[in-house]
Amino acid sequence: AVLATRGAVCTSQPLASEAGLRVLRAGGNAADACVAAAAALNATEPCMTGLGGDAFCLYWNAAEEKMYGLNGSGRSPAALDLYTARQAGSPNDPAGCMDSASVHCITVPGAAAAWAD
Repeated sequence: AVLATRGAVCTSQPLASEAGLRVLRAGGNAADACVAAAAALNATEPCMTGLGGDAFCLYWNAAEEKMYGLNGSGRSPAALDLYTARQAGSPNDPAGCMDSASVHCITVPGAAAAWAD
């Protein structure tokens, strides 16, 4: 267990929680601690999280009394245009949808960009 009296960070791994707490102790905010904990989870629990994945966040800014949402889901590759996507459509699908096994259906991981956002 990782204990603190003036803050809280909860993860599935104590070392990742400790990383978040260290950021809080150094003057960081909850968002900073979250990024630190997520980064530590890459090493402590790589089968469940990582830079090759996606990230999502709801963040309440108490000073502004405003909720922010962050969508760090994977994006389509920059070089994939509509023409190429349509050409990759399945001939057996009347709507022209791509086969889910197509290389064009793989997204570029969004976690690293979300951490920076």
